[in-house]
Amino acid sequence: MTTTRDQSVTLAVVNAKIWTGDPRKPWADAVALRGERFAAVGSSAEVRKMTTAKTRVIDARGAMVVPGFIDSHVHFLQGGLSLGSVQLRDAHTRDEFVNRIGAFAKTVSAGTWIERGDWDHELWGGALPTREWIDRVTPNNPVWINRLDGHMALANSVALRLSNISRDTVDVDGGTIVRDASGNPTGLFKDNAMPLVACAIPPYSDAQWDGALHTAMRYVAEQGVTSVHNMGTWDELAVFERAHLAGKLGTRIYAAVPLPSWKKLRDAISEHGRGDVWLSIGALKAFVDGSLGSHTAAMFDAYNDAPANVGLLVNDIEQLYEWTRDADAADLQVAVHAIGDRANRIQLDIFERVLTEHGARDRRFRIEHAQHLAENDIARFGKLGVIASVQPYHAIDDGRWAERVIGSERATRTYAFNALVKRGATLAFGSDWFVAPPMPLLGIYAAVTRRTLDGRNPDGWIPTEKITVDQALRAYTMGAATAGFQETELGSIAVGKLADFAIIDRDITRIPAVEIRDALVSMTVIGGRVVFER
Repeated sequence: MTTTRDQSVTLAVVNAKIWTGDPRKPWADAVALRGERFAAVGSSAEVRKMTTAKTRVIDARGAMVVPGFIDSHVHFLQGGLSLGSVQLRDAHTRDEFVNRIGAFAKTVSAGTWIERGDWDHELWGGALPTREWIDRVTPNNPVWINRLDGHMALANSVALRLSNISRDTVDVDGGTIVRDASGNPTGLFKDNAMPLVACAIPPYSDAQWDGALHTAMRYVAEQGVTSVHNMGTWDELAVFERAHLAGKLGTRIYAAVPLPSWKKLRDAISEHGRGDVWLSIGALKAFVDGSLGSHTAAMFDAYNDAPANVGLLVNDIEQLYEWTRDADAADLQVAVHAIGDRANRIQLDIFERVLTEHGARDRRFRIEHAQHLAENDIARFGKLGVIASVQPYHAIDDGRWAERVIGSERATRTYAFNALVKRGATLAFGSDWFVAPPMPLLGIYAAVTRRTLDGRNPDGWIPTEKITVDQALRAYTMGAATAGFQETELGSIAVGKLADFAIIDRDITRIPAVEIRDALVSMTVIGGRVVFER
């Protein structure tokens, strides 16, 4: 048994099946904690000898223990806000979509903006909503509700009026104002056109932001998530800092800010450092393209169902290169959203160009999503040391309709988790919450089975890209920790590391893969403190 000797044991877990994530000791049946760190990993008999009358001893009764899940891609505060907004993700018909919005409007005061929603037009056959659908039920409230991918949103007529948008509003580079046959805005806006409406929404108060953070932390703790990588803004970082200063931060956060602000991040680190084990900085996020569901992912070839459309680029390629080059020179991590095959090629080319110019160092470039890849680009992730920060739930969600959009040949290189692993890439798993549920067990189920949500692929959609439970667990723990430069403190259960772990009601490595989605987190511990107990 591996152990440390100072101080008394504060908490112990015995009679467990512990997947440690540590290749030197992959399994154990007990752990002991001293304060916020693991003090021993070994047998129940050995750990029991270390306990005192003051030690809380948890008898796991054969349940599984895993390192705390790390969600490597979230929009944390947006997720918290979405839990209190109109819920449209599972609206399966046009009438259900409209009626839910109308019912929610009756619960808020006149003039209150109705936001978020996370609707999915594929559920009702693919017809895109328009403002005419919802104007009748929202005469007194501006509406700005996004598709679940966050790359397209719908405004009602009240919101368009408050935003001063009309048929005379000019189009935006890297975005789309969807118009009817007469040139009038339908209410739909894509990617870079979305701020035309969003800028009219009043800013949230500190109390609203703090409430969203509290809600988000409580929600992810129920899923066994102990740490997240937030893809956000400086305003969101300020919310995290305020909570941390007040001692109210209950989820570890690695906070990314926009890549164009790399100088501000460089100066902040120079003045204050990179943070601590609760809140750390150093990452920068940018975008190459949009999303597949909004038909704004940048592809080499046109969409099968939109022959004139190859997606769009939301940033100038040379500008992306310059930002990446300068941020890398300042020793900052760069993480870039790329979904389409052309977008991934563009960003891999940029990373390779910067690597050649600046030479070797431990930089850990990341591509966020990496959903649709050209065959020749898959091996480049491992060769260039680019981390594939991917979200397995998207595969079983988008898999319902992706082949209709991009065809069966391109689909074979879609969410190519197995191919990436085989070619030496590091996988970091996440959810993309609010876009998808922040539920690692559901993500593991998705990666291992690839059964689409509509039940039409019982053997898995593109089954060659399934991975093992062990590989999926590693991507949600050590892989994600590595993506945030946190592998010495997080990602595995080992003596001296921070005591973040989750207890699951069954051993997911020994049950049929289809049953993983039924597993439940029964306890979550962060830094030796129980933050959730079912």
